[in-house]
Amino acid sequence: MMAASSVSAQQVNEENPYEMIKDVANRTFSRIKDNQATIKNNPEELRAIMKEELLPHTDYKFAAFKVLGKNAASIERDKLAEFVKVFREYLITTYAVAMSYYDNQDVVFEPAQDVGDSTYVVVRAIIKDPNRPEIKVAFKVRKNSKTNEWKAFDMVAEGISMLDSKRSEFESIIRQQGIEKVITLMQEKIDNPVELKEEFDEKDNA
Repeated sequence: MMAASSVSAQQVNEENPYEMIKDVANRTFSRIKDNQATIKNNPEELRAIMKEELLPHTDYKFAAFKVLGKNAASIERDKLAEFVKVFREYLITTYAVAMSYYDNQDVVFEPAQDVGDSTYVVVRAIIKDPNRPEIKVAFKVRKNSKTNEWKAFDMVAEGISMLDSKRSEFESIIRQQGIEKVITLMQEKIDNPVELKEEFDEKDNA
C-alpha cells in the first residue's frame, strides 16, 4: 500500500524504475493530501505540484515525439521545438486535471524487480477505492543512455495508453490543419483554469 509519508526529491531512486515510480507517486499523493485546504482555495496548486513532483521524472521530449510519430519527419525544426515546449506544459495540465479526482485512494505497486540490462520497463499498479471498481494502471519507463536515469514517458489506465490516444487525436488534425492547430489546441487547454472534481470537494468537506 502506498505510504502517506513525504518523500523528498533527494530520496527518489532513479536507478531502479520500480522504486522511482513508487517514490514519485508517494511524494506526489502525500503532497496533495497534505495541501487539500490550499488546493481547494486555489486548484492551480495542483499544476504546481505536478510540475515540481512529476515533471522532473518524466521524459516529456521522448513522449512528445512518440505522440507525433511519423509526422515528426515532415515538421520544421522550429515548429518541433515549439511543439515540445507546449507539450511539456500540456502534460503538466493533463496530470493536474487527472489528479483533481484524487480522493485519498490506496495505490498498490507490484514488487520491484531486477531490471538487469533492460532499458525499458512497465511498472504496474492498482488503484483501490472502496466506493469504485479497482483501476489497473501501468507506467512505461525508459532509461536514458546518457545519464542512466529512468524516466516515465507514458501512463496506461485500464489498457488505454495516454500517448496512443493523443497520437490518434492529433494525427488527423496535423494531416488536415497542420501542427500549428495542434499547438493552438494544447495551448487552449493549458490556459483553462484547473477545476476540482466533485469527489475532491466532497472529501475535503467531509
